[in-house]
Amino acid sequence: MKRKHLCRVAILAIVCFMTASVSAQTTPYGWRGPERNGIYPETGLLKQWPAAGPEKLWETLDAGKGYSSPVIVGDKLYITGMNEDQTQETFSAYTLDGKQIYSVAYGKPWDQTYPETRTTPAIDNGKAYVISGSGEIVCLSIADGKQLWRKDGGKVYSRKTGNWGTSECPLVFDNKVIFTPAGDVTTMVALDKNTGEEIWRTKAWGDTGAYVSPMLITYKGKRQIIGSTAVHIFGVNPDTGDVEWEFADWGTARNATGWASIAPNTPLFKDGKIFFGHGYDINSYMLQLADDLKSVKLLWKNEILDTHHGGYVELNGVIYGSNWLNNGQGTWVGVDWNTGESLLDHNWENKGKGSIIAADGMLYCYNERTGAVALVKPARDKFEVVSQFRITKGSGPHWAHPVIVNGVMYIRHGEALMAYKVK
Repeated sequence: MKRKHLCRVAILAIVCFMTASVSAQTTPYGWRGPERNGIYPETGLLKQWPAAGPEKLWETLDAGKGYSSPVIVGDKLYITGMNEDQTQETFSAYTLDGKQIYSVAYGKPWDQTYPETRTTPAIDNGKAYVISGSGEIVCLSIADGKQLWRKDGGKVYSRKTGNWGTSECPLVFDNKVIFTPAGDVTTMVALDKNTGEEIWRTKAWGDTGAYVSPMLITYKGKRQIIGSTAVHIFGVNPDTGDVEWEFADWGTARNATGWASIAPNTPLFKDGKIFFGHGYDINSYMLQLADDLKSVKLLWKNEILDTHHGGYVELNGVIYGSNWLNNGQGTWVGVDWNTGESLLDHNWENKGKGSIIAADGMLYCYNERTGAVALVKPARDKFEVVSQFRITKGSGPHWAHPVIVNGVMYIRHGEALMAYKVK
């Protein structure tokens, strides 16, 4: 009997631990896939597309102008955009055959250059969380788009932005939603996801804000939020808001402390290593996080993979992404995760850079200038385009990151949203 009792206790402890582990994770419905690393957990996808591209399932031209990506939860798709006169950002719900269910206004866009909506919504327990270009954090019901709470974080925390306002996708975990206003009041805040009330705030460096969507990592049994301003990358205790480490050693990188320190990409994290890149010749960096999560050290720097704002992915020990040659051009690069060695540097579509994701062992690249979408077979020393086609609907730069869910690839170009069968 005693042995059976101990067995039951052990099983209960395991169940409790598993439950705690699951509840401690971020919502899987948001920016750049379940882990915020651009990897979508799909299987059985096509390894080659027809000559004209994969089958288009549907398209709509009423998504509103924006650079954000769609989020699919159950049998619905959610996306942010702008209303017709571009005075409000909107949150819209669609069926999975492209029919709009509703579209509601929730906040003010950035009022200067590139005002189009940027925030990819985070969906959690029937609620959507978005951050407007003017720094409003808003919670809506996904059932009908009704606004549940709103906080003008830009005003409350005296946000300090660069040339393109706030461009952040909310990080949602536990009972918190994270916002990074930067400036002289605080750098990052945690709000109660049910009420919008402040839970904690970090110290302030007085930095200008970046355009980075933060991430939550777990290492050595401890958790930490990794975030960025235009000057610092840093780690925050998710329970207390204490800044546990900071890094701002850009060395002699050109524009390292000037206006071009835009920091637009969410870092990658794996086995205690943190990779990030800024564009504008600030280069890319690999940090080693200490076992106690209280410090970092620089492992290597790479001057070739200098990603502008298209993100990067890691597959089989190689980091893939496009670099920045100028605002209109770049090449596609592969770098060894462990050493920082440059492995490939490929000119695709007349030096067209862009965004990148991965699924089922393949790379999906979206050229920001030409609208070409490529299926690429990854290799350490070769950028092999297996198939490609071109997006012709929509307007503006092709800056939205693709999404793949349940065998369907979603591509957004301004007001246009398309769905393609890739399985």
